[in-house]
Amino acid sequence: MVSRRNMILRAGAALLAGGWLASRGQRAFATETFEINHTDAEWKQRLTAVQYAILRQEGTERPFSSPLDHEKRAGTYFCSGCNLAAFSSRNKFDSGTGWPSFWQPLPNAVATRTDTTFGMKRTEVHCRRCGGHLGHVFDDGPKPTGLRYCMNGAVLTFKPEI
Repeated sequence: MVSRRNMILRAGAALLAGGWLASRGQRAFATETFEINHTDAEWKQRLTAVQYAILRQEGTERPFSSPLDHEKRAGTYFCSGCNLAAFSSRNKFDSGTGWPSFWQPLPNAVATRTDTTFGMKRTEVHCRRCGGHLGHVFDDGPKPTGLRYCMNGAVLTFKPEI
């Protein structure tokens, strides 16, 4: 049985975490400038609620929730924030993690920065043109790079080759 005190503590922790997530994303974007810039209100109009939470607040979609994780057709994956081509299907692989994974981005498509949230050190991947958070890169991927770009499918748009 949950005590009243535990319920209050859990609610407070959830509120703090929600505020932290929103401010975390705003802080990250405040220190860099990008080719594509919009006000926060403009981003909210341009993006779905899920895309906004991921691209602008550095959120993460639930694993195995993106249809792009199972996309097998040849084509290109674009940033949903600015439509920059970011990944090729030629570099996609099934990592089993529940997120679309690639061993290499397209040239001049993404940039990275250190992410020390949740008590661990990771490399965050963002769109080099709009700064939108796309996911993280890890060093447990396949050859030839040995990298796994673990991306949020909700913020990628897939366009098949014709």
